[in-house]
Amino acid sequence: MGVRRQSGVAMAALPVLALLVLLLAWGGPPAAGQKRKEMVLSEKVNQLMEWASKRSVIRMNGDKFRRLVKAPPRNYSVIVMFTALQPHRQCVVCKQADEEYQILANSWRYSSAFTNKIFFAMVDFDEGSDVFQMLNMNSAPTFINFPAKGKPKRGDTYELQVRGFAAEQLARWVADRTDVNIRVIRPPNYAGPLMLGLLLAVIGGLVYLRGSNLDFLYNKTGWAFAALCFVLAMTSGQMWNHIRGPPYAHKNPHTGQVNYIHGSSQAQFVAETHIVLLFNGGVTLGMVLLHEAATSDMDVGKRKIMCIAGIGLVVLFFSWLLSVFRSKYHGYPYSFLMS
Repeated sequence: MGVRRQSGVAMAALPVLALLVLLLAWGGPPAAGQKRKEMVLSEKVNQLMEWASKRSVIRMNGDKFRRLVKAPPRNYSVIVMFTALQPHRQCVVCKQADEEYQILANSWRYSSAFTNKIFFAMVDFDEGSDVFQMLNMNSAPTFINFPAKGKPKRGDTYELQVRGFAAEQLARWVADRTDVNIRVIRPPNYAGPLMLGLLLAVIGGLVYLRGSNLDFLYNKTGWAFAALCFVLAMTSGQMWNHIRGPPYAHKNPHTGQVNYIHGSSQAQFVAETHIVLLFNGGVTLGMVLLHEAATSDMDVGKRKIMCIAGIGLVVLFFSWLLSVFRSKYHGYPYSFLMS
């Protein structure tokens, strides 16, 4: 009887033991794997925080990029600038974009809202060409957001040609992709106050030297010329350049051809505004010559020359302006002299 009772107890305990074994088998390895992932993630975050404390933009080669950006686990976003800053690459735009990128990264690094949820990094072609090959990337500079979860989507690649590389524009894009708002703080620029002070000094000097004769302040030609220069500067797109910070021009990495006119109506280059300014100035000069030819008291021969020159300037520069317009607004049906 005692033996049967003991065997019955043993038989009753078998399901409990089997359940414990199954629980250990199912819960043990996943728990250990989760702990290992947390340790790896903690090491990666600590490493990035250490580098970010020394430099706002973390420079990465292929190994660092694969380990800290591409490989899981990751609970942080990384904004990466792919560039080519070495002098022999002759990438002027890369240097200009790098200056704005540094301003953005410094603004975040020294912000009171700084966290370990987003980091700024850089991969130079000469230090990580294998990364460029891995991502099938053939142009620089390029900005890509690698989100905390999943792979980069289409919107995670910054539209440099459309939005320019100003730090403020980059900050808006970062806020859109990561929900992290960065207040851009630029280092003090004394060029504006110095120019204003110089202008006031020149005006004060003229008033002092010609205090007894201030007729030059009532010179209509001088004021008209100043107003004309201001209008030409504004209509050519200088304010857009100041706000967006576009590159001066674009060099095709495959052919080496330099484009001074942007092919889209939603963007422009700095060189393009200079060209438009020149063309508008040529049309304006032609109109002034035509007006002088019609209203001046000069002899008929000189007035004819002024009239022909004015017509030639208007026709030539207006044709060039129209050709620039056609190159940006594809499908525009009209042209004049030049297609």
